[in-house]
Amino acid sequence: MNLEQGLVGLARERPPSLMRRRILWGVLVLLVLALLAMLVWLASLYETAQVQGRVERDAAEATGDLRAAFMRNVQSLQALQANDPTPSQWHGDAASLLREHRELMRVEWRDADLRVHSFVDTPFRAPVVDRVRRSNQQSEVLLACSTARRFSGPAYGNSYFVPLSDGLGVEVMELCLPLESGGKPAGYLVATYSLQEVLEGLLGRQVTRNYEISFTEGDGTRLAMRGSTRRGSRVFTAQHLMDLPGTALVLRIDSWRGTPDLFPNVLTALVAAMAIALVSVLILLDRDMRRRLKAENALAEALAFRKAMEDSLVTGLRARDVLGHITYVNPAFCQMVGFSVDELLGHGMPAPYWPPEFIDEYQQRQAIRLAGNVPPREGYESVFMRKDGSRFPVLIIEAPLINAQGVQSGWMSAFLDISEQRRVAELSRASQERLQATARLATVGEMASLLSHELNQPLAAISGYATGSLNLLGEGSDLTRELGADLTVAMRCIAEQAERAGKVIRSVNDFVRRRDQVREALAPQLLLDAVLPLIHLQARKLSVRVQTQVEPNVPFAMCDRTMVEQVLLNLARNAMQAMDQPHIQDRVLLLRVRRLKGRERAKWLEFSVADVGAGITPEVQQQLFKPFFTTKAEGMGLGLSLCRTVVEQHGGALVFEPNVPQGTVFIFTLPASVVA
Repeated sequence: MNLEQGLVGLARERPPSLMRRRILWGVLVLLVLALLAMLVWLASLYETAQVQGRVERDAAEATGDLRAAFMRNVQSLQALQANDPTPSQWHGDAASLLREHRELMRVEWRDADLRVHSFVDTPFRAPVVDRVRRSNQQSEVLLACSTARRFSGPAYGNSYFVPLSDGLGVEVMELCLPLESGGKPAGYLVATYSLQEVLEGLLGRQVTRNYEISFTEGDGTRLAMRGSTRRGSRVFTAQHLMDLPGTALVLRIDSWRGTPDLFPNVLTALVAAMAIALVSVLILLDRDMRRRLKAENALAEALAFRKAMEDSLVTGLRARDVLGHITYVNPAFCQMVGFSVDELLGHGMPAPYWPPEFIDEYQQRQAIRLAGNVPPREGYESVFMRKDGSRFPVLIIEAPLINAQGVQSGWMSAFLDISEQRRVAELSRASQERLQATARLATVGEMASLLSHELNQPLAAISGYATGSLNLLGEGSDLTRELGADLTVAMRCIAEQAERAGKVIRSVNDFVRRRDQVREALAPQLLLDAVLPLIHLQARKLSVRVQTQVEPNVPFAMCDRTMVEQVLLNLARNAMQAMDQPHIQDRVLLLRVRRLKGRERAKWLEFSVADVGAGITPEVQQQLFKPFFTTKAEGMGLGLSLCRTVVEQHGGALVFEPNVPQGTVFIFTLPASVVA
C-alpha cells in the first residue's frame, strides 16, 4: 500500500529539468574523460621513464665494456715487450696484434728519449701518420708519456684530429705505456687509437644497432660517431664520462626510439578500453534509466487509474497473506464495516468486524480456507459487524492470490452488502403471499366445480332414500304401517346426508375465504366410519371389497373433519375406479391408519388408501397433482390437487407409491393430538 502511494505520488511530482539532467550527465562524462586522459598521461610518463632508464643502463654497460676492452689492449701491448724481443720479432708480433684489433692504427716502440725505434701501421687502411704529421703530434705523445712515467703505468693523451689526403680525417688518441729494464726506464710503447674504430670494434652490434653512439667533448662536439638514429619528436639521450688515466672521454648514446605512442603498452590500452567501455556503460545506463523512468511513470499512472477505479467500486475488496493478516482493503470495504485502513491493515484473526457470537465458527472456516481449500465460486453468505455494533449480511467471494512467480501468496476476497437484497426478498415474499391470496380467489370457479363434484354422492343417496320412501308411502296398505320403522331410518339418513352436504359447502366456502378452519381432535375410526357408507354404495356397484385396519391405541387426529373426510372419500373413489377393469377379479380396497415410529415421527398419523389396480404410468406421475389434469373421460382433474392442498394446510404431505404386488397406495399424514 505504501509503495503504491509512493508511485502515485511520483506520478504527480514535476519531472526534473531536462537541461539540468543533461548538465549532470555531461559533467559525469567529462570527469570520466579527464580520468582517462590523466591515466594515459601517467602511463606515457611511466613509459618515458622506462625508456630513459633503459638508455641509461645501456650507456653504463657500454662504458664498462670500453674500459674492459682498453684494459685488455693494454695487456696485449705489454705482451709485445715480454722476454726482450728482437726488433724483427717485435715487428711481427705487433703486426699480428694490429690485425686482431682494428681500433689500433699504429704501434711504436720508442726509446727513453721518445725516439722511434720501430713501428707498425694497421693493414686495414693507409698510414695516417708520416714524419711531418708525427713531428706536429709530438706534443701529444710527449704529454701522454710524461703522464705515464708519472703514473708508472699506461696513460692516454687527449684526442686530436688527423686530416687525410682525401679531404677527410680521423680523430685519434695516443696510449703511452712505459717500459723498464732492470728497474730503470727502457723506453715507451706508443699505440694510436682511432676513436671511430673503437666505437665500431669494441662495442657489440646490438648496441650499435639500437643506438647512435658517439664520443663527445664537454661542450657536446662530436669526436666520433657510430650508428644511425631514426629521428622522432623526441630522442632519449644518455651521457657517461669514461675516465681514463691521463684523459677523459664522454660517451653519448642517443636512442632510436622517439616519444612513446598514445598507448605505450598493452596494459595502458586495456585500461583505456575499459574506460571507454565505462563511458559506453554510462551511456547505456542513462538510456536504461530513461526507460526505467518512463516505465515507472507508466506504472504510477496505471496504479493511479486502478486506485481511482477501486475508489469508485461499491464492492468491498480485501487481501490477506498466507497467515491470515490483512494486507489490503479498498475504501468501499472500509465504508462497509466502518473501520479505517490503518485499523484494518496487518490485523489477523479474529477480525474486528466479526460478531462475537460467530468468532469460533469464523475461525474454523478461516482455518479451512488458509489450509488451501478453495471456496465455491458462487460465494457464500455471512454476517459482519460494523464498528457501531450493528450487524449486516454479506456475500463473500474468495479466490487465491497468485504472485508473479506463480506462487499463492494469500487470498483475495470480494464482499457485497446484501442487506438491500434481503429487504427486497422480504418485500417479494410479502407480495407473493398477496398473490397467493389472489390466486385463492381465482380458485372460486374451481370450488364451484368441486361442489358439484363432491355433492354428487350425498345427493344421489338423498334421492335414492327419498324415492324409496315415496314408493313405500304410496302403497297405502298395511304394509306401509309395518314399514314405518324403516321409513324413519331412511328419512334419518336423508337428513344426515343433507346435513353433510351443507357442511361440505361451508368448508369449501371457508377454504376459499381463507378463514381459520376449526380443527378438532377426532378418532381415526370416526373419520373412517363417516365415509364408509358412501364408500360401500360405490363398492357394491363395482364389486369391490372394502377393508379397514386401524392400529390399536392410535392417538386422535387434529384436523378439520369435513375436509379430511372429503380427502378420504375422494382417494377411495379414485382407488375403486382404478380397479374397474375386466381383468381384475379380486378387487380389494384397503383403508389403514397407523402411528409413525420414532421420537419425532410419533407426532404424526399416517392414513393410506391402497388398491390393486394397474398402477400409475411414469408419464402420468409427473402431472398427477397438476390442476385440471385427469385421465378420466368425465373427470375435471381437481380432486387430487385439492386433496394435496387440504393435507398441506394441516401440515402434512400427500404422496403415492407402488403397491406390492400391484396397484397404488396413496399416503397422507395428519398431526396427532396430544389428547388420547
